[in-house]
Amino acid sequence: MSKRTYIDANVLIAAFRSDDATAARALAILDDADRRFVTSALVRLETLPKPRFHGYQDEVRFIEDFLAACDEHIVLDEAIATTAETLAGRHDLAPMDALHASAAIRAGVDEFVTLEKPEKPLCRIDGLTVISLYLSPNA
Repeated sequence: MSKRTYIDANVLIAAFRSDDATAARALAILDDADRRFVTSALVRLETLPKPRFHGYQDEVRFIEDFLAACDEHIVLDEAIATTAETLAGRHDLAPMDALHASAAIRAGVDEFVTLEKPEKPLCRIDGLTVISLYLSPNA
């Protein structure tokens, strides 16, 4: 049975732009045939405007291809925003992290994959299994 996985925008960006070790960890998740990917317009908003503005067409194609291949696209609504506001207040989350977490919770994903440090608030949300791909530079 495949895992339903919400990919944080930083994982997608790292898969294309990062150093070999970080990109390898991100690509291993993205290439895992045992995952079904869930996304939202929030990921599109965080990943596409800058490379489009700067004319980085290879990066734009990489991101667009991933988003098009996702199995589910969560529709954003007021309930997601309300849950995000609650999560942000409870866990001291940045607004975009709260919105991503809320969308993932709404979708009922099996896991939320991020490059945030494991000690960050995003990684400690009740009811959301968060997988951090972060490795300390000293590791």
